[in-house]
Amino acid sequence: MTIELLITERTPLRVNNRSVEVESEMSDNSSVPKPEMDDTKRIILKFVIDFVALLLVGLPILAFFIWGNPYERGFFCDDESLMHPFHESTVKNYYLYIVGLILPIILIIVTETIQTKVNRLNSLRNLNVFGRSIPNWIPNAYKQVGVFGFGAAASQLATDIGKYTIGRLRPHFIDVCQPQMMDGTNCSNPINIGRYIEDFTCLGIGSNTRMLKEMRLSFPSGHASFSAYTMIYCAIYLQARMTWRGSKLLKHFIQFVLVLLSWYTCMTRISDYKHHWSDVLAGATLGTFCALIVSNFVANLFVDKQQRLLPERNYEIKTSP
Repeated sequence: MTIELLITERTPLRVNNRSVEVESEMSDNSSVPKPEMDDTKRIILKFVIDFVALLLVGLPILAFFIWGNPYERGFFCDDESLMHPFHESTVKNYYLYIVGLILPIILIIVTETIQTKVNRLNSLRNLNVFGRSIPNWIPNAYKQVGVFGFGAAASQLATDIGKYTIGRLRPHFIDVCQPQMMDGTNCSNPINIGRYIEDFTCLGIGSNTRMLKEMRLSFPSGHASFSAYTMIYCAIYLQARMTWRGSKLLKHFIQFVLVLLSWYTCMTRISDYKHHWSDVLAGATLGTFCALIVSNFVANLFVDKQQRLLPERNYEIKTSP
């Protein structure tokens, strides 16, 4: 009878910011190499499920944009909050989406690449997809970018539901609509002062169809909610994942710039007379809330932050005839 002593060593590693215990068995018997696993089917299935989930959130946003009709509420001709002139947006839509999406994605990819090298995750088994070895930073970055994109779409959908359900009039409503009542009068006639007007048509001289639709989509602010979600989520992500100790202030400087970009975007929506201040406050609150929910409960950025300093060893005696 021979007695074989197996020493099982559990070594903590950091995988996706989580502590993972890897067990290795040391014995006198030489280990037999295992054939390389093919992860193609599993990765394709995961990608399809993620794509369908993102599509189910994104399609209603597109439907709102193309076919949505906001709730039509009335107004008072002497409501000074609706008498502001129309101005072009300081932060254009394409600026908003380029900065709000491209900048966080670049930061996430760079951070995940550095984290893989710092935490020595390259020593783990790479994924084998279609016969090619995929580096560990790619699935990590895919996960983080996918979660970020899903949260952005969910935040935008929640914003659009509020916009089309409430139908609040923008501060430049009278300038864009130029309302005319059913009796042919307008807001310059004293008879309409103090009356709540629901039956009217928009002359819309100088206004296009899109402007006439957008004038009813004031609450909540889409710019505020989108910028708040993207920038604050990115700041939270850096807090959890950027662990470089070369500079104490670099991470916090980047976080400050991100929050400042969101703050500036929110302020321009008020100064451009695109939204009432309460619209911006509601949009920023919604975006911030979505960022907190996604970062803590979907991305799990703050799970298992504590690491063990020493590996754990389990000793087991096996007997064989």
